Amino acid sequence: MRRPLIFLLPVLALAGAACGSVSTPSPATSPQPGYSTSPVAPALPSAPASPSAPASPSAPASPSGPTLPSAPASPLPPTSQLLQPGMSGPAVIQLQQRLADLKYDPGPIDGRFGADTLEAVWAFQVVQGLPAQDAVNSVMKQALASPRSPAVLVPDGGSLRIEINLADEVLVLYRGNQVSLISHVSSGGGYYYCSPGGGCGYAVTPVGDFTTTSFTPGWVTVPLGEMYNPVFFIDTAYAIHGDTDVPLQPVSHGCVRIPMDIAGFFYTLVPTPGTPVYIRG
Repeated sequence: MRRPLIFLLPVLALAGAACGSVSTPSPATSPQPGYSTSPVAPALPSAPASPSAPASPSAPASPSGPTLPSAPASPLPPTSQLLQPGMSGPAVIQLQQRLADLKYDPGPIDGRFGADTLEAVWAFQVVQGLPAQDAVNSVMKQALASPRSPAVLVPDGGSLRIEINLADEVLVLYRGNQVSLISHVSSGGGYYYCSPGGGCGYAVTPVGDFTTTSFTPGWVTVPLGEMYNPVFFIDTAYAIHGDTDVPLQPVSHGCVRIPMDIAGFFYTLVPTPGTPVYIRG
């Protein structure tokens, strides 16, 4: 059950309204269910969002070695059967391992097709130019065997950088100029809203060149809701942060939401302050 909003600080204005300004982070040592509000009710994905973040951060992806292997070590079974959320078994393990090899974090490789794996599937599908859907079909299985790299937005942006493609709702982290992580995101939904005690504006994720400014651990309460492990890139107004609701649609107030499992370790891969953040439409 989502808790009622707790408004602690006036919203920090930027181009009308911002996605949130930092107040005191929640004292809990483990993630709590988060929430967000929107004047427009978005269509939600069929799979539920992850209820919690990992108990301990996942190991950072290695920046060395080939970015995209040409073929999986253990190919998915050549079958037309769909893999869908709720399924389990060896085929799901192979899917999760392949996604992890390609830097799409599927969460624990446990053979259970849950929300974390689904969000990795979405990211892979859009990078490959496939329709994002809640299933792995034969076309996606072929793409997994011979994938293409994500589009490079800023080739000279630095060997360590974050690129966010709003057209695809995908974040790519480069370390050592190699793809280290590819994540599905949900950005600003474009609706008009007014923040409590602050201004009004459109829910838009700003496009441009930024750098990380600060990191706040755990759940942070802001005028528009809560965010988990936010890595801010415009003062303390806009952040890349974890949320329990990261649907296919852009629904945030302007921040960049990432899945909870990724938010559990993302900050360990991104030096703060100073990591370049490039956002393109």
